[in-house]
Parts: sequence; C-alpha cells; structure tokens
Amino acid sequence: MPLNIDWQQILLHWMNLAILAGGLYFLLYKPVVDFMHKREQHYKDMEDKADRELQKAEEAKAQYQQKLEGAEEEIREARQKSQAAVQKSAEEQIALAQAQAREIVVEAHAQAKEAREKAIRDSQRELKRLASEAAEKLAFHKDDDPFDSFLDLAEGGSKHESR
Repeated sequence: MPLNIDWQQILLHWMNLAILAGGLYFLLYKPVVDFMHKREQHYKDMEDKADRELQKAEEAKAQYQQKLEGAEEEIREARQKSQAAVQKSAEEQIALAQAQAREIVVEAHAQAKEAREKAIRDSQRELKRLASEAAEKLAFHKDDDPFDSFLDLAEGGSKHESR
C-alpha cells in the first residue's frame, strides 16, 4: 500500500465513527432535542395561558368599569331621590307648622273673644250691682242728691260718708 494507507483500517474507523455518532444521536441528541421541544412547548403553553388570563382580566375590567359607571348613575339617582324626599318632608313639616300656627291663632282669637265677653259680662254684672246699690241708697237716703250718690258709689266710695 502506498504511503502506508490501510483502507480496511480507514473503513473500520469510519464505521466506529458512524456507530459512535449513531449511539450519541440516540443517547444524547434525541433526548436533548425532545427535552428542548417539551420545554419550548411548556413555555408556549404558559404564554397562551397568560394571554387568556390577560384577556379575561381585560373583559372583567371592562365589566367592572360598566358596573362602576352604572353604580355612579344609581348613586346620582338615589341622591336625587333622597334630596326630593328631604325637600318633600321639609315642605310637609312647614305645612304642618303653618297649620298648627293657624290653629293657635284661631284658638287665641277664641280665647280673646271669650275673655272679652267675660269682661263685658263681669262689668255688666258690676254695673247692675252698683246700680242696685245706688238705687237702694237712693231709696233709703232721700236727703242726698241722687246723682252725687250714684257717682260716689260708682267711684267706690261715698263722699258724703267721709264728710
């Protein structure tokens, strides 16, 4: 063999190399590639799951935003209703107070009228009593001036008695 090349040895080395490469492929490369594919798929699944969760969160945020806007509207309506109720209650209280004031005024007028009528009755009774006393004194005291005697009795005393 020229240059001391043994083709059989070269062929055996090539066969050993092929067996080594095939063995390493089945022992190392294929499991590593499968592991890498599984890992890549795992991270892709996690990303897809995160995207779905993000989409759900966005939808929930939109729903809550709508509910919040609806709640603000409900709060505004409730506030208006309560203000209207307070206004109505205040008007009812004012009307009630005015009605009570009118009743008090009517009652005061009635009491004043009754007091005036009582004063008139009392004064008429006193006048009748004074007139009867004056008439009695006139009837029993003929020597005095009847008009002066009446005036003395009306003033509350007798000037002739003190003379």
